[in-house]
Order: sequence, then C-alpha cells, then structure tokens
Amino acid sequence: MLFSFDNDDKELHEFIKSNFIIGKSSTSKIKIDKNNFIVIYNKWLLTVKPTIALRWDLIKKDKSLIDGDFYLADLLSFENESLKEKLYVYLKKDHYELERILDEMGMFAVKRAFFTDNQKAHIQFWNKYERPPKEEYWDYIVERRDLLVPQDVRERKGSFFTPQVWVELSQKYIADVLGENWQDEYYIWDCASGTGNLLAGLTNKYHIWASTLDTQDVDVMHERIETMNKNSIKGDGSNLLHDHVFQFDFLNDEFNKLPQGLQDIINNPEKRKKLVMFINPPYAEVSSIGVKGKAGVNQSKVHDKYSDKLGTAAREIYIMFFARIYSEINGCILAEFSKLKALQGSAFDEFRNFFKSNLLKSFVVPANTFDNVTGNFPIGFKIWDTAIINKFSSTISEIYNEKSVFIGHKTINVTNQSDFINKWITKYKTLNENNFIGFLAGTNGNDFQQNVIVYILNKKEQMANPRGIWISKENLIQVSIYNTVRKCIEQTWLNDRDQFLYPNDGWEIDVEFQNDCLTYTLFSNNIQSQYGPNHWIPFTEYEVASHEKFDSDFMSKFIKGKINKDEKSIDIFSILLEPKAHYEVPLKFSNEATEVFNAGRELWKYYHAQPECNVNASLYDIREHFQGRNEAGKMNNKSEDEQYMKLITELRDSLKVLAKKIEPKVYEYGFLKV
Repeated sequence: MLFSFDNDDKELHEFIKSNFIIGKSSTSKIKIDKNNFIVIYNKWLLTVKPTIALRWDLIKKDKSLIDGDFYLADLLSFENESLKEKLYVYLKKDHYELERILDEMGMFAVKRAFFTDNQKAHIQFWNKYERPPKEEYWDYIVERRDLLVPQDVRERKGSFFTPQVWVELSQKYIADVLGENWQDEYYIWDCASGTGNLLAGLTNKYHIWASTLDTQDVDVMHERIETMNKNSIKGDGSNLLHDHVFQFDFLNDEFNKLPQGLQDIINNPEKRKKLVMFINPPYAEVSSIGVKGKAGVNQSKVHDKYSDKLGTAAREIYIMFFARIYSEINGCILAEFSKLKALQGSAFDEFRNFFKSNLLKSFVVPANTFDNVTGNFPIGFKIWDTAIINKFSSTISEIYNEKSVFIGHKTINVTNQSDFINKWITKYKTLNENNFIGFLAGTNGNDFQQNVIVYILNKKEQMANPRGIWISKENLIQVSIYNTVRKCIEQTWLNDRDQFLYPNDGWEIDVEFQNDCLTYTLFSNNIQSQYGPNHWIPFTEYEVASHEKFDSDFMSKFIKGKINKDEKSIDIFSILLEPKAHYEVPLKFSNEATEVFNAGRELWKYYHAQPECNVNASLYDIREHFQGRNEAGKMNNKSEDEQYMKLITELRDSLKVLAKKIEPKVYEYGFLKV
C-alpha cells in the first residue's frame, strides 16, 4: 500500500489507527459505502484516470460514456474483475472492456482500454480501499451514476467558500449522528447555499433544497444542473432538482415564499424533526473598529424581531440565522459551520439563554483553510437538536488540522464574567501610585487573541486609553504571574479564543512557580529607559561591569530580599507569604530560571562593553541598540553583530525552556482549562 503524505493524510491516519493495534494480525482497508463513494471518486479522478490510455476529450464529446463508468468498473469489482451486470465498462484484470456490440456479421466487437503505467497507479490506489462495497449498495451506486461528473464550481471565482474536505467531513459527522441512511430518512435545506458546494456529494435530490440571497448564485446552480443533466445518459441526472433551488432572503422573507414541499415540512411539527438545516452562514459582524466595522450589516426583519433577546450577539449575522431557525423551525436538526463565540464568548450569554438546543457532535478546524479567510482562529462544525432544551455549558470537540488529520480533542467551556483572570488581577491593584515601578496594560481582554495588548511599560501614558494596573513591590509577583501565564504559551489557531481564568489557590504556596514567573517577566517586558527610571535591571553594576552606577537598583535588591520593609506603603501579601513578605527574603530560583539569568547576564555584559552605552538600558533598549530600526521605524528582527545574535538567541532559547516548565502549572492552577 502506498500513501501520499500530501494527499492522503486523512486516509493514512485512519489506516494506522485501525491497523497498528496490538494483537491485530491482518490489515483492514477503508470501507466504501453510499455516503463516501463520491469522495473516493474525486480522488480516483486525480490518481487513476490520468493513467488510462484514452482520448478523454473525445469521450466527453461523445456523451455516451463518462469517466465515472471506468470508476464504477473499478469500484464494483473483486480481484480486478467487474461483478455488476449492465455496466457500460468492465474491468478485466489489467484493462477495461467497453460494452460488447454485435456487428453485422453476428460477431461481438469488443473495445479495450489499457493503462499507460502498467497499472501501477491503479493498483496502489485501490490497495487502500475494500472492494467491492456491500452488495446492498450496488444498485444504488449504479443508479446514482449521474453524480459521477466532475463539478466545475471550483472554476468560478469566489464560489467555493467551504473547502471540499470539510464538506465531506461534515457529511460524515451527520451520518454518524443520524445514521447511515440519513439522506433518505431526512430532508435537507441549505438556506445560505451560495453556489451549493456544501451539498456536493449528497445523493437524494428529492430531499434537498438550496436557497440563497443572490439570484446570480441561483443561476450558477441552475446552469450546473443543466450541464450535469446533459452529461447524463438518462438525461435527468443531478444531485439537485431545478425547482428545489431558489432565491430566498432567509433573514427577511416570509416562509410562504418557499416551495410548497418545503412549506409542508416546516409547517408539520413531526416532519420538522426530520429536517436538517445544513448551513455555513456568513460571519459578518457589526463593529465600530477596523475593517470589521460594517454599518447596518446585521439589520433585517429577523434582527428587529429577536435582537432584544440576544444582547451583543445580535451584531453577528450568523446568530440571526440561528435565532430564526431555533424559533420558527424548532425541532429540526441544525448542522452548521461557525465561529466558537456562540459557545464560549463572554458576550454571548444572552444568546445561550435563548438558544437552548442540545449539541450532539462537533469538530473544529483552522479558519484559514476556508476561502478568503486569513484569521488564525478555529471554525467549528456543530450538530444541534433544537427539539431538546439544553443550555450549552461545555463539550469535547474533535480537532482536525489544516491537512484534515485528526489530532485530538478540545474541551470548550462557557466562562462567566466573574471567572476571568482580569477579575483576579484587579484584587492586587497597588494603593499608592507614587511608588510604582511600572504599569501593566491590557487587563481588558481575557483570551489569547487579546494577549497582543498585554504589556509591561514604564507608565500608562505610553499607550492611548490603556486599561491596567500600576506595579509596585507589593504586587510585582502577582503581575509577573499574570504576564507570564498570558505570554508563555504560544497563541495558535486552536487556542485563539480560549479564556484565561481566575485561578485556584495553588499558586500561593508555590514559591518556585512565582519566581519562575518573575524571571520570565524580567526578560520579556517592554520597559524603556527613555520613559523614566528603569527599575527592572535584574543585575548589579558589578555583575555586568557597568561603567556607572544605575539610577535604580530596585530589582537586584528585590531579588536579594533587601527591600526595606519600612519603605512599603501597604503590605497585603505578608499573610499569604509567611513568615515574611516576598521582597524581604532572598529569592531562590529553579535551574531553568537560573539559566535565563545566566544568559541575560552575558547579554548585559556584552552591551555594557560597547562604547557610549546607556548605563540604565533595559532589555528593550539593548535590542534596539543592536538591531536598529527600518525606514518605517519598526525594530529589525536581526542584527549584523554575530556575537549579539548568539547571546540573544541563547536568552530566547532559555526563556522557551522556562516557559515549557511553567506551562503545566498554568493548567494546574486553573489559569487555563485543558
């Protein structure tokens, strides 16, 4: 068996998962059924079809054959011999034979087609799949020959919004939840269909409806239906019916504009239970900032009707789709692609109080795998039963990466305002702003995407309208913990919307964790000497061979426990840190933290050996000195000074090691949930 890492990641993962099992002595191939035979056909087109020695351009003009006939000959075969009668093409070991024709002499004339590569690609492809499928599927698959026509939607610019890989996966999940025969037992309506790609691969056209706001999209789907009909021998082939595709403004039009068959389903409570609303609605949002600001984009009759029940969530268009479906088609199955805001966003609690449906199954994928999406965040596919009243609180969702490989599970929780990390850090606001050593900015966002606004600065005036707290000796440890847990874990598409939380009390007695966080913060802040005294130099003048005395030796004294107790304004932590306040005892550092100090010390020493150095330089100042700035005023990423690059790399590497040590404690103490 041969798998391609580029094209077969999903199949390879499934093959390993099902076969590399202790005690298993034989391999199991991928099974083919009525739900995935079109998916496999699309792969066959790319792999096997090019190796069949035929003039496909002439076959396309003939219209009596399609490439799908050769696929059916392969699919319905055993040991490379076609089994099903009345096929147009038969596989005969190492070649294909077209249907025999009786000539004028009463003799059968047989046409044959061979492979250009001695059947190598054909063998390698079909070694991965179990042929033939169950006999109960044979007639169905042959009858749906009309579906085996390559779609031209991809050629239409901007029309393919949902990647085919996620379309296929979502349909598999629906089949897992509703059963193998769901397409025959349920009705399907995509009320935000665009050009209908979400419905590609579905087989029962009599149970499918597609509506869209744009009449041009309707024209595209009708054209595709006509094209596919012409390519079908029977003349009636399509996975959509012409009259089941129509223009409809779901957020404004009344349901009496729908086709009668769909109205009959919606108006019947029992039939509604067999309706699947299968959608990938638009994600546009009303906002007052940046490119997201789209004035009036959410205005509609549905918005007017339900916005007072939805709170801030009413700014999102996709929420309007959910609101109408839940209220006016209640009892149906909602299978939808959307962001995770509705599940875990702090501003969506009113929506969750309104949309009390039961989440049956879900998966999450990277948003940037979707057309025209560049954001680094997750999009989830979720299957809801709107007939069951259940306010969402948490779920465990399956994760697929950008190559559609299953990589694990993700817990998604609802978080209350009182449970956020910013509620915790506000407990430690210093009461005397005159004795501050810096300012923590960015305490108005609680998730990973807001980490970009979290900075430790000299003073708040360095940022426009900052939210934050002043830093003093009384809250330095708590601020360092806050800064570190927000920064030590890399932001990814998967954790982008994860919320930082109010921790448990475990951190209070873990002095090593506290000192690790202080170390990480000392070497990852934005203090700049041009904005005032630099209280953040973690070394003495002697340690770095400074030419002059520092303006502030606060941090080196704090580390050595030499801060005068009489100088403190108010000590609210001495009880927590018995027997003495943190700044009254020498700090002990872990091996990982010590390595950071050692790397930092060498960097400081090298800088202080430079002519005309700034004796009070911060780490930011040192980086700016060696790296310089470009024409746009942005600091360069690298320096031409090789020794500096060596030292800064060693510091960064040691910080990464320290961050990995801290990371488990972030979860243990509840700053993040697994």
